[in-house]
Amino acid sequence: MAARTKSAKDRPSYRCTECGWTTAKWLGRCPECQAWGTVEEYGAPAVRTTAAGRVSTAALPIGQVDARTATARSTGVDELDRVLGGGLVPGAVVLVAGEPGVGKSTLLLDVAAKSASDEHRTLYVTGEESTSQVRLRADRIKAIDDHLYLAAETDLSAVLGHLDAVKPSLLILDSVQTVASPEIEGAPGGMAQVREVAGALIRASKERAMSTLLVGHVTKDGAIAGPRLLEHLVDVVLSFEGDRHARLRLVRGIKNRYGTTDEVGCFELHDEGITGLADPSGLFLTRRDEPVPGTCLTVTLEGRRPLVAEVQALTVDSQIPSPRRTTSGLETSRVSMMLAVLEQRGRISALGKRDIYSATVGGVKLTEPAADLAIALALASAASDTPLPKNLVAIGEVGLAGEVRRVTGVQRRLAEAHRLGFTQALVPTDPGKIPAGMKVTEVADMGDALRVLPRRGRADAPREDNARR
Repeated sequence: MAARTKSAKDRPSYRCTECGWTTAKWLGRCPECQAWGTVEEYGAPAVRTTAAGRVSTAALPIGQVDARTATARSTGVDELDRVLGGGLVPGAVVLVAGEPGVGKSTLLLDVAAKSASDEHRTLYVTGEESTSQVRLRADRIKAIDDHLYLAAETDLSAVLGHLDAVKPSLLILDSVQTVASPEIEGAPGGMAQVREVAGALIRASKERAMSTLLVGHVTKDGAIAGPRLLEHLVDVVLSFEGDRHARLRLVRGIKNRYGTTDEVGCFELHDEGITGLADPSGLFLTRRDEPVPGTCLTVTLEGRRPLVAEVQALTVDSQIPSPRRTTSGLETSRVSMMLAVLEQRGRISALGKRDIYSATVGGVKLTEPAADLAIALALASAASDTPLPKNLVAIGEVGLAGEVRRVTGVQRRLAEAHRLGFTQALVPTDPGKIPAGMKVTEVADMGDALRVLPRRGRADAPREDNARR
């Protein structure tokens, strides 16, 4: 019996390196997080019994807990405050992830300078650049402040030493994958090192009531690099998105213990740095005196924020047996579906044998179904070489049967379009309250929507009972 107990004690166990799930036998796929090839063997932990110990603070009724210590402090950047839910909470740890060159370091250096003051020092620790390189960027974006301290370190113990010396209210570490602990084996950026570094900084943040911003790398698939446990440990996870060839940058909240994840921050990256865009719709529009065939405007929702965007389409005679289908900023599958609907339900047969190019303006990506109607109208306008009416926006999801379905937030979308000066709109039936002075035409299917093309004449104009002024 004793030999059997000893054998069970020495039996190896297996653990998932992504989520920490444990099992007694090896599996190719973790049943908890569904990741492949992440279950590895490790020594079976000894069974111990933890006795009750002394509590650090007495438990209080929830109504007697002082909530003022969790009041958010502004970062000085309004668009970032919008995503964070008002600002940085003392003791909060925020993970900012994004592709290389997207502007993470530029934004956080700007935040470091604007949040520094006599009462709140900021410590910026860089593990990827020298202090002189960061200083050059700070001069370019005018992020110089006497209360902003800068250090270049890749050793965890040195970073903790800087915390004792500076006593900052805000710590920015760029990036968490470049810092390593001498107490842990493995190269910087490895699973064990990232877990140890993040754990030590999280403990320091909670003990000192210090806000911490950690910069994280992403994989080629766009996921945050390192163990998935890192995302569970931190309080807030922000995703920094944007095409490096465009000026627009978006900050989305993936996880937020102190606020909602529905908000999106919009920024513009330029030679002088990065600035917040309170009204970014101008980046996605092309102002013209006269309408051009193949263009249609729509209103997309990024989180809770409505943005007016422009869809462009171009059709030309194909010189090859298989016509080209090229998209930029749009999902290829949605564009292909709109082409099929136009050909079958809209009776537009000229699209099948032509090269078709479709794109958005300003680098915005339209992925929601509410842009279907605008895509279909842009393609139909390009095929007939007839422009749509000026100051027209189209909102609605298009089904395979040609019907135009309702989408969320129609009233918010119409209000944004009206604020920017658009006077006409195509929407699904029953849109709700309509802004005063805006002509809204309800369409039930693609047949109704295609009647807005001038070539169809007055006989095919929208039905009077569907027009609302």
